[in-house]
Amino acid sequence: MQRVAVVNVVGLSPALLGSGAPKLRDFARSVGGVRTMVAPLPAVTCSAQATMLTGVDPSAHGIVGNGWFDRSLNEVHFWKQSAALVQAPRVWDEARARDGGFTSANSFWWYAMHGSTDVTITPRPQYPADGRKIPDVWTDPTGLRDTLQHELGRFPLFNFWGPKAGIQSTDWIARAAMQVEERFAPTLHTVYLPHLDYVLQKHGPGTREAQQELREIDRVVDVLHGFFAARGVRVMVVSEYGIAPVSRAICLNRELRGADLLSLRDERGTELLDAGQSDAFAVCDHQIAHVYVRKERDLGRVAHLLERVPGVESVLDRAAQDALRIGHARSGDLVCIAEADAWFAYPWWLDDALAPDFARTVDIHRKPGYDPCELFMDPARPLLGLRTAGKLALRKLGMRNLLDVVPLDPSIVRGSHGRSSVARGLEPILLCDDDRLDAQVPMRSVKDAILRQVFGP
Repeated sequence: MQRVAVVNVVGLSPALLGSGAPKLRDFARSVGGVRTMVAPLPAVTCSAQATMLTGVDPSAHGIVGNGWFDRSLNEVHFWKQSAALVQAPRVWDEARARDGGFTSANSFWWYAMHGSTDVTITPRPQYPADGRKIPDVWTDPTGLRDTLQHELGRFPLFNFWGPKAGIQSTDWIARAAMQVEERFAPTLHTVYLPHLDYVLQKHGPGTREAQQELREIDRVVDVLHGFFAARGVRVMVVSEYGIAPVSRAICLNRELRGADLLSLRDERGTELLDAGQSDAFAVCDHQIAHVYVRKERDLGRVAHLLERVPGVESVLDRAAQDALRIGHARSGDLVCIAEADAWFAYPWWLDDALAPDFARTVDIHRKPGYDPCELFMDPARPLLGLRTAGKLALRKLGMRNLLDVVPLDPSIVRGSHGRSSVARGLEPILLCDDDRLDAQVPMRSVKDAILRQVFGP
């Protein structure tokens, strides 16, 4: 067996590869050039990763987005972590069935907890009852958690997501992956490097900021490639999606509210979405939204309403979802796709004074939709940095308070993704030495490409 590392450079596209990543360009030339992939619908992190690792589409593996509405609990769940949520075998399961000597490690690819890899590292903060969020990771074997954080420092969670997201977290993941290689030497090692995601969503592609951060990720990948190559590990580079420039946010829940389809609860003077009681509501996830309709008789009316919303390119019923291989019990009764320059924001309130308290915080689990505004500090609030530092100091003294730093204006977001159909140059990329692959392949082809790298053609 040939040992292989699959490095996931999130957001990397051919347009970026050609504009400021010399080491990655050199690597691409060394493996026969840049191949692009047709991403599944939706082209978001969890769906794309599950598709690459299982070789099947969301209709089969069940990961229809980064989150969805659980009809049995009447709750929306985002960014859950159990490996059991993926309803198809992953590449390491098939490889182990072929050869009992095969081993695998997963450094930060999603749905990692309690899975079948031999070694696992994934983010897992602590949430004490006093309201704090303490950076931490979950590992298998368990002792690896303490070993890594003793040698590398505590995982920089607040640089992994939020207004301070930056290269520090990607650097930590890369160094942790090298530690895993030195300790365990797995046959297959999947490594997740999220850095480009942040700047491209905040500022958009083609910006000065994007160019600067592209150089940073180029440096990290070059170090990883050199390290793995020196140890006889063959490297593949993939990305989940390319990020397109966007200029407008579409608030589908406000449209549904205007049609009296949304149910809201008043709690302490704020408005909370009551998903289970709503006749229709949208779970917004970048450029895709799953719309759950309570009564079948309302499907036609809701579809007609959504089709007329500016910025909505198409509305998929169940038959259309099946045709595009996204149809699944977890999917919305309707799925909306945004136009290329638009994305879907989750807010339902019409007055910011009525927004729930978590809307202004970094809270990826409580919000019933993805919120890229969490990458920003609210520019409308002066001295916010100083006020936040004071609140953090009080938290260390055991005092509860609200870190309300996130802006409520979705128009500040400049990049998004989620559409399967994208402009040329914005496709996800696949870099590997495999003459069986065409210049463009479906993303589900990655699983077989990995197996060929390990076992040969």
